[in-house]
Amino acid sequence: MTTDFQNSSGAKINSSYILQFSREWLKQPFRTGAITPSSKHLAHAITKGLTNKSGPILALGAGTGVFTSALIANGVLPQDITAVEANGRFADLLKEEFPTLGLTHGNAARVHKLTNRTYGAAICGLPLLSMPNAVVLIILKNSFTLLKPNAELRLFTYGWQCPVPRSIRTRLSLSTHRVAFVPLNIPPASVYTLIQKDCAG
Repeated sequence: MTTDFQNSSGAKINSSYILQFSREWLKQPFRTGAITPSSKHLAHAITKGLTNKSGPILALGAGTGVFTSALIANGVLPQDITAVEANGRFADLLKEEFPTLGLTHGNAARVHKLTNRTYGAAICGLPLLSMPNAVVLIILKNSFTLLKPNAELRLFTYGWQCPVPRSIRTRLSLSTHRVAFVPLNIPPASVYTLIQKDCAG
């Protein structure tokens, strides 16, 4: 039997998800990144303005589905979300919770091999700061090949600057903007957008 409860940030989270998330963090802390799932406040901030009119949405590192739930609450159809998740346990949770979700169990670095759709936006829940720069470069480069011109890739960080190194942003011609600060998340988080300038206008 599972129960739902609210954490200190007000997010309603299934207790089985908390347990599974904690187990995966203990096994792979650097791959999982956060100690607890993102709050509803962060989910709202990172998905703000994304609706069924935004076109298909690419979700990298979908985890336990907090951002996916927020997208669906905004009106995005599950089948219009492609969730890429490398963790098999999390992928199983996503499949159980969202049966019609476009779920892909695989490595985000190979995202261009996992789907051939064109997306109106992307959301990244991956722990980029714990990854080698070379891997971050590959993930972003391959992700932007799937995005429409001027489309945003949204991501979050617990730090005070964009988690994508300047050298990578320069190489890929990415502009970045901090669009939200979420103090009620644990820990507090900032939301950034990335746009490939060569594709703008």
